[in-house]
Amino acid sequence: MAGDGATPRIAVLASGQGSNLQALLDACADGRLHAAVVGVFSDRAGAPALARAEAAGVPAQSWSPADFADRAAFDDAVFAAVAAARPDVVVCAGYMRLIGADVVAPWQGRMVNIHPSLLPRFKGLRTHARALRAGARVHGASVHFVTGDLDGGAVIAQARVPVLAGDDVEALAARVRGIEHALLVAATALVCSGRAMLCDDRLHLDGAPATAPLQLTAKGGFA
Repeated sequence: MAGDGATPRIAVLASGQGSNLQALLDACADGRLHAAVVGVFSDRAGAPALARAEAAGVPAQSWSPADFADRAAFDDAVFAAVAAARPDVVVCAGYMRLIGADVVAPWQGRMVNIHPSLLPRFKGLRTHARALRAGARVHGASVHFVTGDLDGGAVIAQARVPVLAGDDVEALAARVRGIEHALLVAATALVCSGRAMLCDDRLHLDGAPATAPLQLTAKGGFA
């Protein structure tokens, strides 16, 4: 996605532990992801994701939503800082705040999110509990383009895990976390390289409309 052969620049939004951020940092460092994380931004000053960024030498900033008059003012402050980092791609990696549609619009096609369900099933929160209540036999995670529709943008790729007899929320959540990192790295690589694009609200792969999201294989590639 970066022009003139430059290394694509990634900004990451994160609210929590930052394990998906760490997966991106590690992949950039070892060459699996041809990109560089140039900034990490959070809505929680104590988020461990910020410490992960600082340990990697990546600038990190946080803001408290309570310091702003409303969500729009908070989003404006965050995304002014994001824009100043000049990213080619913005990755929401465990970012737990809704982002206003007006703020998302300039970034459409360049912003992705990882969500712990097989979208379009179980948009929003508490996905693992809802999957169990629904009797789902297969669960997983999705990486999708961010639009003004909550968890509604075109899905780039998914990874599936079985729901096993006796699973509780914690067991199922742990199984999903086990495939999230590889999924996020592989899907972000597609976006950074320009192979995955958002055109007319649809996923295009290698210049052609995709009929379905890609599926992550056990070897970390896509089927």
